[in-house]
Amino acid sequence: PARWTDTYLTWMDNLKDWCISRQLWWGHRIPVFYCEDCGWSDALMEDTDVCPKCGGHHVHQDENVLDTWFSSQLWTFATQGWPDDTAELEAHHPTKVLVTARDIIALWVARMIMSSLYFTDEVPFHDVFIYATILAKDGSRMSKSKGNGVDPMELIKMYGADAMRYNLLTLITNNQDVKFDADIDKQTKALIGSPRTEQARGFVTKIWNASRFVQMNLDGYVPGAPKVETPEDAWMLSRLARAVSEATEQLETYNLGDYARNIQSFFRGEVCDWYIELCKGRLLDGTPEEKLQVQRNLVYVLDVSMRLLHPVMPFVTESVWDALPASGLDPHDAEFLMVAKWPEPSELAAFVDEKAEGDFELAKRVISCVRSTRARYRLSPKAELAVAVRCGEAEAEVLAGQEAFIKNVGRVSEVSCGDVQKAEGAVSVADGTLEIFVGLGGLVDLAAEGARLKKELAKAEKDLASVERTLGNQGFVAKAAPEVIEKKRAQAAELTATIDQLKSQIADFE
Repeated sequence: PARWTDTYLTWMDNLKDWCISRQLWWGHRIPVFYCEDCGWSDALMEDTDVCPKCGGHHVHQDENVLDTWFSSQLWTFATQGWPDDTAELEAHHPTKVLVTARDIIALWVARMIMSSLYFTDEVPFHDVFIYATILAKDGSRMSKSKGNGVDPMELIKMYGADAMRYNLLTLITNNQDVKFDADIDKQTKALIGSPRTEQARGFVTKIWNASRFVQMNLDGYVPGAPKVETPEDAWMLSRLARAVSEATEQLETYNLGDYARNIQSFFRGEVCDWYIELCKGRLLDGTPEEKLQVQRNLVYVLDVSMRLLHPVMPFVTESVWDALPASGLDPHDAEFLMVAKWPEPSELAAFVDEKAEGDFELAKRVISCVRSTRARYRLSPKAELAVAVRCGEAEAEVLAGQEAFIKNVGRVSEVSCGDVQKAEGAVSVADGTLEIFVGLGGLVDLAAEGARLKKELAKAEKDLASVERTLGNQGFVAKAAPEVIEKKRAQAAELTATIDQLKSQIADFE
């Protein structure tokens, strides 16, 4: 990163004499030999007990060891069989990237480059990725003396390796250091838990369950190419192509935090919550031809998704991929997912369909508003609702083409779009450029519902006033622990959001 370039260059531009000798019991012994008979001394690659100058036998090696960083600077080539011209050296030197911490840029990174250029005439790596320092929950440095360090093995035991790895990657932002949310018992120093890592474990479970559903519905499956048969197919394959392109670019430019967060948003929010759900109808009630094609689409989407997720969650994806049959576009002939081919953006470019994505996203917005209204008023998922969408001509035309899809997926009895008016007994839901009216007449006692909401609003306003009084008490703020104050502030923000939502709902009944 540019902000660390000066750290590297300052050391290189201000080289000082370096004592490479250390008086320690361990380490690489200095390969310098001395003759007590004639005074000869030199550095040799191999041990000797005979002086090459006078032939004397009173030769001894220097008793001291090389400085740790002097030994370490040889790492990139000495571990590959150097000075011999080995196959390992040919295959692995130079490499592409070094991943390391900022505090050893001068101690190790610069010295590895220096020694590699001297001994092999090669730069040992082309990119240096400086990772963030992981701090304790309160922003302090983790240390054994403070007892605020988190043992990775304890996290793995509690949540699994994939969850820990994923959570760490999602913490990465443009800021250099990150806070880890683990709670530590102040008395025993034992790990209590990490809410973010627990959420990451939930994502691992989501991946596993989604894959199990697909695998359990592959009776009669025969490999074949994915194909667009429905609006959701066109949307999903286009979104998959974009996910491949975005993930590839993010990994190549080391935007690991964006990669981890975006790949979860894609798989959980689009593959699981929408596409797999929408495929269930064809899997259960479709014709044999429809069922086979949706199986092929699902296998392909899951196959590519596992490849995209593998760098961040290697264990669950390896297991899922191993159980998947071959898709129509990939023979699935690699022994492990780890060495399987990465999906190339160019190979999926033909699936990109901006219109299909735009049309589907518009229909999704309408369906999401209908679903949120259904949940808000505790309506049966089987109850069909009349929906009117106030929007522009272009949007009305798109939604008209998606009418059958909206009715089927949203459990909607009728859809009208354009310059429509709110009907009596309907509630209004705003979503960007859309204003959606959902009819509730006969399904909800509007008077009773309005009274209930006003009662909830009064309680929420009373609770907020109490929290704000506490936060306004300077004595409390001065004495309370930071985490207690933060919890109160979070409570105030949550109550404010609840009050705004209740007022919006109450407005529907007035």
